[in-house]
Amino acid sequence: MNKDFFIDRAQQYWLLGRFDKPIGILILLWPALWALWVASNGKPNLLVLSVICAGVVLMRAAGCVINDYADRNFDPHVERTKQRPIAAGKVNPKEALILFVVMCLLAFGLVLLLNLYTILLSFIAAFLAASYPFMKRYTHLPQAYLGIAFGFAVPMSFSAQTNTIPLVAWVMYLAVVLWALVYDTMYAMVDKEDDLKIGVKSTAILFGDKDREIMAILQLIILALLISIGQMQNLGGFYYAGLGVTAGLSVYQQKLIFNRDRALCFKAFLNSNWFGLAVFVGLFIDYL
Repeated sequence: MNKDFFIDRAQQYWLLGRFDKPIGILILLWPALWALWVASNGKPNLLVLSVICAGVVLMRAAGCVINDYADRNFDPHVERTKQRPIAAGKVNPKEALILFVVMCLLAFGLVLLLNLYTILLSFIAAFLAASYPFMKRYTHLPQAYLGIAFGFAVPMSFSAQTNTIPLVAWVMYLAVVLWALVYDTMYAMVDKEDDLKIGVKSTAILFGDKDREIMAILQLIILALLISIGQMQNLGGFYYAGLGVTAGLSVYQQKLIFNRDRALCFKAFLNSNWFGLAVFVGLFIDYL
């Protein structure tokens, strides 16, 4: 094995973990930061902040790896995914499993720096992340399960910072689960035609012609939950200004998906990053 071999493996593993597409990291990171800022009243512990951020990056990558392993027989038949490393035959399934385990172990090593409560919660988080990719075979709600899995950074952030999970954490967790359900449904709308052909289930298929209306209702519920968080924490005008931006972004996303054009649905999904950022900036400035 020469230098070129290791360079090629590194490149393929980088692509397999989707490190070339940071949007996934960002939309998972924002809720964790929301939680840390609320839990710490704007002054998060530096070690906790570092571990949570690094853990999000690792577990998102691990989630992508196990997702591609689970979908290795589906991805070659979907236009958007047929060039992924496993689907294209550039990484074998055994390699992917080893990489997944290594990433999970690295993430667990980081969690060991935190309190016992958070260490115990990490086992639930790992189970949710590992089982999510298989849900699309059994339920039309894998997008909701995604939210449950990757939104778990919210209660973990509260437990790491305060050693408790108060009511406000669960309200935020619900908001994040519904937010993931919305943006991942937009993502699923891109693959809807391919998924119908190969028998993969999704909320984009489940919601049918009512997809836009259902997502609009969910967006209103998310906004109501975020407002309730502000009231519970006695947050001020800057936070609500951030929510005003998120409301505008939700309207913009509805405009993008109106004709269910694949490219515009994907653009709406990408726009979710700005939604998460707007909430965080509002929190950050408000706590300053």
